[in-house]
Amino acid sequence: MNKKRLTLVLALGLCLAGFSQGHATGPQLEKATFAAGCFWCIQPPFDKTPGVVSTTVGYTGGTKSNPTYEEVSSGSTGHAESIEVVYDPSKISYEKLLDVFWHNVDPTTSDQQFPDQGTQYRTAIFYHSEAQRKAALASKEHWEKDGRFGAPIVTEIVAASTFWPAEEHHQKYYLKSSLAYHGYHDYSGRDEYFKKIWSK
Repeated sequence: MNKKRLTLVLALGLCLAGFSQGHATGPQLEKATFAAGCFWCIQPPFDKTPGVVSTTVGYTGGTKSNPTYEEVSSGSTGHAESIEVVYDPSKISYEKLLDVFWHNVDPTTSDQQFPDQGTQYRTAIFYHSEAQRKAALASKEHWEKDGRFGAPIVTEIVAASTFWPAEEHHQKYYLKSSLAYHGYHDYSGRDEYFKKIWSK
């Protein structure tokens, strides 16, 4: 057996040994979950953020198992429209994800984001660990002291609970139904608000 082939065999053996012992060879990914009003509008900013591996829109923070869009929209389940972000912490920090969140919400309105009203449109940070909880509290305190939002921040910081993925046609809605998405987004007034807040 030549040296090159021997090297490949040894490498394959080590790889298989790692799998047999339950060791993952890829990056250790983590999750972050946010509620930012209409979930159609929060998916694009996270999708284009380097270090984010995947995003899924859905429902969390409520009481009903496997809720439908219609049930959540009625406001009767306690769920918020949310996004689950899977990210590589070696490429992006949780603090950076929090920054993306704050730049894409009005955190001063209770049970409302722009034209959408109801508990299902509240803003929230659902933490998955003590480290995430502390980081979320610190970031909220930072923006409260900054004062640029011009009113108290009412965004909830609560422990993550079961996340229920939304129906498939809601996933990447901005790509699947671009015309409808942009019609809604442009009408919502988000861009005007963010320009006003973040140009300060």
